[in-house]
Amino acid sequence: MIAHVEGTVTEKLLSSVIVDVHGIGYEVNVAATDYDRAVLNEKVKFYTYHHVREQSEDLFGFSSLAAKRLFELLITVQGVGPKAAQSILSLDDSEVVRNAIANSDSAYIAKASGVGKRIAERVVVDLSDKVGLPLRYDTNISGLSQTINHADEALEALMALGYNLADATRALEGVPTDLSTADRVTQALKQ
Repeated sequence: MIAHVEGTVTEKLLSSVIVDVHGIGYEVNVAATDYDRAVLNEKVKFYTYHHVREQSEDLFGFSSLAAKRLFELLITVQGVGPKAAQSILSLDDSEVVRNAIANSDSAYIAKASGVGKRIAERVVVDLSDKVGLPLRYDTNISGLSQTINHADEALEALMALGYNLADATRALEGVPTDLSTADRVTQALKQ
């Protein structure tokens, strides 16, 4: 199994990128957000999911471990294959998608290409209790805004330690976000 691919982006195709790793080019299917972030001739690291079928093998890549874990949860839902899961993750940052599922927002999930209303409702029903707590919203001068850190290294560290996405989110609930990543992980583990 290929856990991650780290190398230089040599080509950008329709919905995938070619990552050169010491002379070997891996075609990695990526979500729209990761595709936009990938820059030709720059180094990149994708956590990967290797999907093997009778007729083909596909490599799906994610810029964060949290996005990969959410992808793995999505493909457990009946009727959601890797392409549909990738389409759902292409809606926005993985944390925004996770929050939509946690908030049971099937209308948001149904916006994904190739995902209808019935599949979106199934995703929400099957995964809303598995993806962690919904984010709280704060009111400020401009209205409602999410209290969200799109690149939460503490969340990824807990997941690397074996926590699933839901448990890692719960463990970080109430831990101040202004602490260093190490301090946040330490406090989360103590709770």
